[in-house]
Amino acid sequence: MPLCTIEAEPEPVAVELERTALVMIDLQRDFLEPGGFGETLGNDVSRLSAVIEPCRRLLAAARRTGLFVVHTREGHRPDTSDAFRAKVERGAPALRIGAPGPMGRILIRGEPGHAIVPELAPEPGEPVVDKPGKGAFYATDLELILRTRGIEALIVCGVTTEVCVHTTVREANDRGYRCIVPADCTASYFPEFHEVALRMIRAQGGIFGWTTSSDEVLAAIG
Repeated sequence: MPLCTIEAEPEPVAVELERTALVMIDLQRDFLEPGGFGETLGNDVSRLSAVIEPCRRLLAAARRTGLFVVHTREGHRPDTSDAFRAKVERGAPALRIGAPGPMGRILIRGEPGHAIVPELAPEPGEPVVDKPGKGAFYATDLELILRTRGIEALIVCGVTTEVCVHTTVREANDRGYRCIVPADCTASYFPEFHEVALRMIRAQGGIFGWTTSSDEVLAAIG
C-alpha cells in the first residue's frame, strides 16, 4: 500500500491511509457549547469550541478520501450502573454525574448534552463508541473495531487534550498504534495543560506519538 507522509514533530511520520483511522474524541455539546456542563464548572468553553472548524475541515477531508472515521462520547447508562463511586462522588453534589444540568442529566447517554455538536455529527456508517471512562479503549469495543478494519495508525482529535485525548493516546500506544495528534484539533480549558500534554506526547523521540497541525494532515492526505 502507498505511504502518506505527514510533517510532524519530532519527525515526519509515514502511514498507510487504508490502515489509518480518524478518531474524534468526545466533541460533545456539554463540553463545547455555552450553557453546557463545562461552562457550569466555570470553564471558558470558547477554548474548546475553537476546535470545531479545524476538526470540521479534517473530518470532511477524511470522508472525501475514504479514511475510516470513529467518534467517541463520554457518558454513562441512565441508571449509572457503569459509574464508579469514586467518579460519581467527585465534585459538588449539584454537578455530579446523573444530576440535572443545563442540557439534561450530566454525562448520561441519550441526554441532549451527551450528543456530539451538530457541526461534527457522525454520518451513517461511522461507528460511535460510548465510553464510561477517560480512555476510549477502556470498557469499549474500540480495539475490536480497529483490529477488524486492519487499522495501524490513528489521527486523534477532540477534547480535552490532557484528559480524554491523552489517555486514549497512551492506551493506543501500548496497543501498538501510531498516534498523530493535530494540535489545533484538540484543546483544553487550561491552555498550559494543552501545551504540556502535546510536549509529553512527542517527547523523547515520540514516546507516545507525533504532534502536527490540521493543515499538515490535510496536505498529506490530499
